[in-house]
Parts: sequence; C-alpha cells; structure tokens
Amino acid sequence: MTDLAIVWFRRDFRLADNPALDHARKHHQRVLPVYIHDPEVLGNWAPGAASRWWLHHALADLAERLDDRGAPLVLREGAAGDELARLVEETGAGAVYWNRLYEPAIVERDTTIKSDLKGRGLDVESFRAALLFEPWELLRDGERFYKVFTPYWKRMQADWRAVSSRPEPRELTGPSEVPDSVSLDDLALLPDIDWADGLRDRWEVGELAGRRRLDHFVDDGVADYENERDRPDHRGTSSLSPYLHFGHVSPVQVVEALEPSGELPGGKGPLGFVRELAWREFSTLLLFHNPDLPDTPMQEKFADFPWRTREDYADDLETWTRGRTGVPIVDAGMRELWHEGWMHNRVRMIVASYLTKNLLIPWQEGAKWFWDTLVDADLGNNTQGWQWTAGCGADAAPYFRVFNPELQADKFDPDAAYIHRWCPELEGLDLKQLKKLDDAERRRRGYPPMQVDLKASRQRALDAYQAIKG
Repeated sequence: MTDLAIVWFRRDFRLADNPALDHARKHHQRVLPVYIHDPEVLGNWAPGAASRWWLHHALADLAERLDDRGAPLVLREGAAGDELARLVEETGAGAVYWNRLYEPAIVERDTTIKSDLKGRGLDVESFRAALLFEPWELLRDGERFYKVFTPYWKRMQADWRAVSSRPEPRELTGPSEVPDSVSLDDLALLPDIDWADGLRDRWEVGELAGRRRLDHFVDDGVADYENERDRPDHRGTSSLSPYLHFGHVSPVQVVEALEPSGELPGGKGPLGFVRELAWREFSTLLLFHNPDLPDTPMQEKFADFPWRTREDYADDLETWTRGRTGVPIVDAGMRELWHEGWMHNRVRMIVASYLTKNLLIPWQEGAKWFWDTLVDADLGNNTQGWQWTAGCGADAAPYFRVFNPELQADKFDPDAAYIHRWCPELEGLDLKQLKKLDDAERRRRGYPPMQVDLKASRQRALDAYQAIKG
C-alpha cells in the first residue's frame, strides 16, 4: 500500500458517497484532494457563465469542508494530464483516483491519462459516482444502446439493484507537505461585471445546501410531484438539477432519501422522480454513444431541415433571449432563466418549441444560450432536451409536434401567476385578456408586440417538417 493517493475532484463536489475519496482513505494513509481547471478539453462546450459562477462557489464550499477534515484542496490550472504528472513528481504519490464523467472529449482525455499514469507504475482507478447505471450496462441484446426512453426505463426497473451510499469521512489525513496551489480567484470563474444578484437570491451552493434541498423535497414535495411537476406557477419540482450536475448530491443519495432500503421506490411521486433520474441517465447514455450529438441531429434526415439563415433570424434570436417575444409565457420563461439561471422544465419545452418551430431557428442556437445561462447546464440533458423538442432527437414522436404557448399557459399557468411574476407589466390581466391584448395596450404597458403570428408560424413549421418527411 502506497502512502499517498491523489483524489482528483472534477464534478463530484461532495464528501459523502464519493467513491474515489472513500477508496483512497480506506487504502492509503494520506490523501491529496486536487481540482484541475481544464475547460479547454471541452472545446465549444466549456462551462458557460452561469455554470462558472456555480463552480466558483462549489469549489469554495468543497475547500472549506476538506480543510475542516484535515486535507486541504489543491487547485491547479492547465492540461489535466500534465498537472497530475507534476503532482505525482512533487509528492511521490503512488495512486490517483477519480469519479467518472461521460462527455466524449473527457472520456478520451481520461483514457489517455489513465494509460500514462499506469505506465509510470501508479495505481489508477475510476469509479461510478454520478449515475445509477453506466452507459454500457443497460444495452439491448447486450450490444446496442437504447434509442427510445420507455424500453430503457422498463429495463432499468427490471435490472434494479438496491443502492447504498458511502458515509462521509469524519477526518482525513493530508500530505506532510501540501504542494503549491493557485487561488480560487486565479481561476477567474466569476463575471467581471457582477450580474449574479438573481443567482445569489435563488441558490445556496454546496453539499449541505444540496442535502437540505433534497430533504425539503422528500418531506414537502415528492408526494404531489406527479401532479405538481408541470406547474411553473407552483414550486412543485425538486430544483435538484444543479446539485446533481455538480455532484453535491448523488443519485444514490436521492434514491435512499426516497426509499431508505435503496430498493426502487414505490408510490406515484417517488417513482415518478426516479423516472426523471432515468431520463437524465438516458441522456448521458445517448451522448456517450453519439459523440457528435451536441452539434448534429440524431435523426439524419434533419440534416436537410430548412432552417432560416443566421442573417435572417439574428434579430429574432436576440429578441427571444431577452424575453421580448410578445408571447407572455415564453417571455416569462426567458426572464426567469436570465435572472435565476434556471427555468421550469415545462417552460423549457415551451420556449424551445417556440424558437425551433414558430421561429424556425436551429435548435443548436437555443442549446448554446441555455448552456451559457443555466446553472444546471449538463451536456447530455441540454442536448437531448433541445433535440427532443426540435423533433430530431431520440424518442421525439411525433417529431412535428408544435406546442401552442397560449394553450400551454391555459393548462399549466391557469391564473397567470407565473406570467405576472416575470412579466409585471402584464399584472392584472387574466389569460383571456392576455390573448386579446392589442398593440396599443401593449405599448401603453411597455410590453412588446407579438414577434410572429402563432397560427401562421405553426403552419410554416409543419410545411418545413413535411419537406423532410421521407
């Protein structure tokens, strides 16, 4: 047994149920926790502004919790393989452990790093920490990955194994000499101009905050989850997505909170929420097996879809990002996103349908905007969500579905409470009045005119989909 092991933290910012950390402390006398800021590996999909804001505070929280237990967090910046090699030389570490990520570029990098470190004679191991099932575990006929969610979900239930989380370490022993570390501020994760008031008001970042959020959901939300999850005017969702993405909370911990035995939870609400975890894992599986998915439609016929040109849609795209489309529920969602770094999932589908179908703007433009503005921006979920709504992804049937934003508001925001919260200039108007709002009244209230005619733009979209029907 070698004396010192490096634990490479990446997007697993918790001490409890952390397989790499747990393995290191059980098999080695000393542990060196390390975070290496290496955004270049993701190319165009390096973390966006909202994600960097969250990452800054996540690292601050992790550093404080590790320091309290006796093992300071070392921060480095640069190519991860180079920095790990330097740390091994500086410390004499005999092992390196980490928890797996699944973005194709990261998988390729990690494979190279693992081979290099093993070639140097180190013990190197990676662990499953962010998923319940690996992307290569649930396969059709043992070979092909699932391309439709429902059979994947049925398979997950059939293959369910009871889960059990690992305890949080009470204390850790760090290296006798801590190697050099850059400061958190050196990573320049926070915006130069502070626009994050809304994020600070909405979110508390960190492991304990994630556990509190989970406990609150289990105590007060999960029982009515299936009835409330589509209502943006209520707080009926878990709001756990950023905590899951940054690893403050693991899916195993979620399952145990819903069902302490670790078995598949019963009851409509708890099982419905595990189904959402399964959708998240399905998205990861699709990305893992389709490396080009963030930029390329999964259904090949969509390569010929007649999107508008960038020159033609640039102004409309800007209007959509600012929440000035003149469609109240769309504008409410886009303003919520800008202010809080988050948007209710039902509204995500509404605004995505509006962009891709009513405006005929490519789904990649929406995916990029969400990537920059969401605190829970996850490459698998973001890509799969946009491709599903655009009709070009997995399970997107019927692919030509066009959400009517007014009917969606009728069904899911019947009192216009969500609209009034984010579009205060429309206060006092019910949904019936909002549908009849003329240009003069819009000007008087300071609310924009309709960007497009919903009926005509719907027909334009259907005509475009007809063009690739074969």
